[in-house]
Amino acid sequence: MATSPPDHSSLLVELKEVRRAGLVRLHGRSLPVLEEAAQAVGAGAARTPGAAVEALLRLAVARLDAGTLRTAAEYTLGLAQGTRDWPASSRRSRAASVYGVSVERFRKDHEVMVLGEIAGHIVRLADEAGETEEPGGTAGVRSGAAADEWGARTHRTVDAWAGGRPVRLTVHLHPVDLLRDVDVVVSPSNVYLALPEPYKASVAASLRRAAAVRGVTGEVLEDPLPDELRAWAARHGTSGRAVLPGTVAATGSGALARQGVRRIYHAAIAVPRAGTNDYNVLPADVTRAVARALALLAEEQGRHTPPLRSICLPLLGSGRGGLPPHVSLAAVWAAVDAELARGAAWDVHFVVSTPEAAGLVERIPAGIRPVHDRRPTG
Repeated sequence: MATSPPDHSSLLVELKEVRRAGLVRLHGRSLPVLEEAAQAVGAGAARTPGAAVEALLRLAVARLDAGTLRTAAEYTLGLAQGTRDWPASSRRSRAASVYGVSVERFRKDHEVMVLGEIAGHIVRLADEAGETEEPGGTAGVRSGAAADEWGARTHRTVDAWAGGRPVRLTVHLHPVDLLRDVDVVVSPSNVYLALPEPYKASVAASLRRAAAVRGVTGEVLEDPLPDELRAWAARHGTSGRAVLPGTVAATGSGALARQGVRRIYHAAIAVPRAGTNDYNVLPADVTRAVARALALLAEEQGRHTPPLRSICLPLLGSGRGGLPPHVSLAAVWAAVDAELARGAAWDVHFVVSTPEAAGLVERIPAGIRPVHDRRPTG
């Protein structure tokens, strides 16, 4: 059953409580309005209530205009890197410095504006989540219908528009390690470019597993992806430390070359959350990583025979990163659309794991709007 959107004034009250407490003290606090909104949006599924609220706040802040507003918001709530455990006074002081005003003036004026903008975006996030639900409890019916539409097929082509011209996309509905004849696959990574163990279920783990060179009995003879990432880090002087979110490291594809996959682009989008097994992923970092991957494809294109021309993208950050699939797709498509609009002729593929996610990609022709502007089309 659909729920009503959260009340703006109630959100403001709880946002002020978050500001005072800080992110490290959220667990166990009573924040019913924020927790209900996080559940409605699908932020931080299967996490503790405090972590779900933090995921919701990151989604809302990512929608703020880049610049002073977003930066001040990140310091105010402790979302900026390295500030989650800062006391409230230190966070407020740093946020005030963003606007170049006194702490007292920031408290009375700018902080109220910043928290109000965040509350507004939370309301809109909840509205958008409600719009995806069918009245009468038909969500399960829609899920089944999406699966029926695909049947036994594993890929489809989609005609879309970018920059006033038609482009064709390919949507794959199967595990990423079954891709064939796609030159480049983009793999999500953390900012330390540390790959998960091959027995994990993530995209990165699946690619590592498929790229391994094995003996006749299945034993691993070579594990090229982590080896090449370590070599990349050594060449760029980043061994043992984090790279900036949005960085992309290119490696070979190991045994995947036999399937026509020639390069793996490791997109550093996930920032580990200290003391937990969770990650923070910002939509803006996803967009930057995809833009960098497309730029890297242009740089490497002519170094290979035949030249590289196709690239496959998962919905980055929609797994352990906690981004709802529609938010991830909007962030990915922002970079793809900009690249295609300027005349690039790449063959773009998407790989997803559910019919529902495939349906999101297939609706691109209807006009996917940026994540900060998703209004009903009437």
